[in-house]
Amino acid sequence: MRKRVYVCALLALLLWGISAEALAAGPPPDEFRGVYLSAWSAATPARVVRVVEMARQGLINTVVIDVKDASGYVAFDAEVPAVADYEAKRVLIRDVESLVRRLHQQGLWVIARIVVFTDPRLAEARPELAVHSAARLAMSGGILSRETLWRDRRGLAWIDPAAREAWDYNAAIAEDALRRGFDEINFDYIRFPSDGVLADMVFPVWRQSQRRREVLAEFFAWLRRRLGFAVLSVDLFGLTTVNRDDLGVGQVIEDALPYFDYVCPMVYPSHYAPGFIGKANPAKYPYEVVFYSMKTAGERRAAMGARARAKLRPWLQDFDLGADYTPEMVMAQVQAARDALGEDYVGFIVWNPKNVYQTEALEMARR
Repeated sequence: MRKRVYVCALLALLLWGISAEALAAGPPPDEFRGVYLSAWSAATPARVVRVVEMARQGLINTVVIDVKDASGYVAFDAEVPAVADYEAKRVLIRDVESLVRRLHQQGLWVIARIVVFTDPRLAEARPELAVHSAARLAMSGGILSRETLWRDRRGLAWIDPAAREAWDYNAAIAEDALRRGFDEINFDYIRFPSDGVLADMVFPVWRQSQRRREVLAEFFAWLRRRLGFAVLSVDLFGLTTVNRDDLGVGQVIEDALPYFDYVCPMVYPSHYAPGFIGKANPAKYPYEVVFYSMKTAGERRAAMGARARAKLRPWLQDFDLGADYTPEMVMAQVQAARDALGEDYVGFIVWNPKNVYQTEALEMARR
């Protein structure tokens, strides 16, 4: 089944004009062992060399690279007119095709990460698509502008998740990344805002008679129709594995499973609240947190039967927060995912915002 899907994807991508050389990575790994690189790291030769070395040593077979992050800037020379129109192009990765080709030569599966609804560049260029502040709108007489944008705790502006022109914009960037040879598109921040003064938010497009989860479910289905046989993944909050509500942000794991190839819960133990599974500080219990989360997610996926297209591929924690994370604590998460998912286990990707990874943990995972 995996090979048949890959062949269909290959034919579709060749029709988009991607060369066979760019597609040298082949089908997805049976077991992902991946790391994340920001666009800055992907543009830094020493960081790329380190990833290549890890691949040569057999420690990793996958790398996720930001092509559009939470700043809203696109990190390569995207041939998408709107990116230039919105002044959203900041070319850090100057020859993205050569980078992808080099990584393919090391046998790496190369994933393009696109942050979707956190997008200050698009929000400032197209305020009618963005979330606004009720207080600022009152002072402006109700006129939508850059000055009335709502911003989260980091000062970042958000797009109204129901804005279909924003859907088109992000899909066009994804299509361009696929033409450059990326093997998979990973979508992040597909959700409503979760922090800041939430009561102050005004959505110019979303009809609030429609539930948040329904907005996202429509987007999930639309992405699959638009991008066809491309390999797609989505990042969800870790709590989507165990919570039955939408967490107030629209994310329900069952809504994503039919439309993606991989659903990637961010099951970082440090991100669970005190008291989760009876632990005062969940960060100190990486095996227990990840096992319970992925076991529950696997059961929910199994209950959907054939409707669940996606496999579960968690993001794991390799950074210090809530506890000092040792290689053993990183490996404990890997083992937990393996134990929880059994024969449905397809691997993991580790996250470190500084892109510095503990190779001892990756060595243990390889063994």
